[in-house]
Amino acid sequence: MKYYIVSGEASGDMHGALLIEQLRQKDASAQVRAWGGDRMEQAGATLVKHYRSLAFMGFVEVVRHLPTILANMRICKEDIAVFQPDVLVLIDYPGFNMRIARWAHKQGFRVVYYIAPQAWAWKTARVHKLRRSVHQLLVILPFEEAFFSQYHIPTTCVGHPLLDAIARRPTFSKEERLQAWQANAAQPVVALLPGSRQQEIATMLPLMLAAVNPQEQKIMVAMAPSQNRGFYQKIIGEQSITLLESSTYELLEVADAALVTSGTATLETALFGVPQVVCYRGSSLSYWIARRLVKVSYISLVNLVLDREVVTELIQHDLTPARLRRELDYCLSASGQKWFQAGYQQLRRELGGAGASQKAAQIIHQEASSA
Repeated sequence: MKYYIVSGEASGDMHGALLIEQLRQKDASAQVRAWGGDRMEQAGATLVKHYRSLAFMGFVEVVRHLPTILANMRICKEDIAVFQPDVLVLIDYPGFNMRIARWAHKQGFRVVYYIAPQAWAWKTARVHKLRRSVHQLLVILPFEEAFFSQYHIPTTCVGHPLLDAIARRPTFSKEERLQAWQANAAQPVVALLPGSRQQEIATMLPLMLAAVNPQEQKIMVAMAPSQNRGFYQKIIGEQSITLLESSTYELLEVADAALVTSGTATLETALFGVPQVVCYRGSSLSYWIARRLVKVSYISLVNLVLDREVVTELIQHDLTPARLRRELDYCLSASGQKWFQAGYQQLRRELGGAGASQKAAQIIHQEASSA
């Protein structure tokens, strides 16, 4: 069977890689062509374009890069048409993938959307476009199946693939990790996860650095796979900060607290049991537009799944070094640790167990077989 997969971010690359591994177990002769990243390529996909050239965030930024986005969309359509896949799998990345879905459906391709657009949060009109464009919608959050099903979209909740990724990681003791990084075990380890895109890292990392104390804390920054060390080093300067490449999960295994840019990383941090502060700041215009469109009370997946505030969210003007420092102190306190662990236990119960990638692969393989 021939599978064409499109993802446009680091998280999509990870989920896509897990999916490809499961597809190859079900279909030994699978041909996979993809837009993604290093992980998908390592899993056996022929990579058409890397997500580092696709990741634009915010309304203003998207408009500024519109010619590039439109050119990429044209390239993607042409490549799909030449490859003639048995099934097209779209992973998250809705601004791009929704348009590809509509085009592909008109061309007669079978379309499976894996990790649905967050239409329950904003842009409800996307629901109707999904109904007209996809054969199967595979969702990963427990409340999404009921939401999309009410619009008569064939929807299956497969569970969250992060549980698969975390379950598969090699485990080491905290002492072994710290020794390998030449870190002082007596100091609390504070993880900084400033995001995956250059523009968000350039905004978030200086704010995070201004809130920590490298003299009393071991500060470690998780580098995004798509960025180079020199980019981070220019922001950090001469400060005593450790940069970790391709080691986010290893860092979360030993971290005592974390400052995390809103996104998938907030859920990853919670699943490792690390107390955290969720951070977000965008351009003033992008934030103004989002405030008028978004319908949910929270931005972090942790709070959204639990429908209550377990992790503090510092957004836009609330995101200051002083406020970050105060919330970080709470994360490191005994009462803070107790609060977070209770909330995270409930989160794990809500998300269920591992197996999302396997379930998704089974449905996608069935779709390809019926093409």
